Amino acid sequence: MKIITETDRLRIMEADQADAGFILELLNSPTWLEFIGNKGVSTIEQALGYINQNLLGSYKAHGFGLYKVCLKGTLEPIGLCGFLQRDYLESPDIGFALLPEYEGNGFMGEAGQAIMEFGKSHLKLDHILAIVMPENDRSKRLLEKIGFKAIGMINPRGSDGELMLFSNEKSHPK
Repeated sequence: MKIITETDRLRIMEADQADAGFILELLNSPTWLEFIGNKGVSTIEQALGYINQNLLGSYKAHGFGLYKVCLKGTLEPIGLCGFLQRDYLESPDIGFALLPEYEGNGFMGEAGQAIMEFGKSHLKLDHILAIVMPENDRSKRLLEKIGFKAIGMINPRGSDGELMLFSNEKSHPK
């Protein structure tokens, strides 16, 4: 497992197939289902497929992806945080999700800040976007805390509605 970065409390690393149980739990957690959507992952086999296609596939295709966020002391996985390359956005966007029992402890703010630093220093990503459902106040606050500003709305193909678009740049490049 490749370590991406660390903080005082967290180790952020590439996910692998041994994470299938964790991925199954995370993708079926209430906040994932409400704010990200049902990915149709309900078995360990489907979780393995999700890891191969969405996580490992992104590392290979783009050199980045969503990384596993673990508690530093036990290496217990508690969430995902990293970058996605969506076909409808001109720049990578940051994404994150946390198991419900770890919410409210500042873990994702810590992980988000560390991932942003990694993106700038190692991946040479200057412009990073984020998309969020308008009603997801917790994620909007987190994005603002790690330096993002709302810049408008976007309605991606296949989406159920408009999403808020955030950027880490003060003014959105044209």
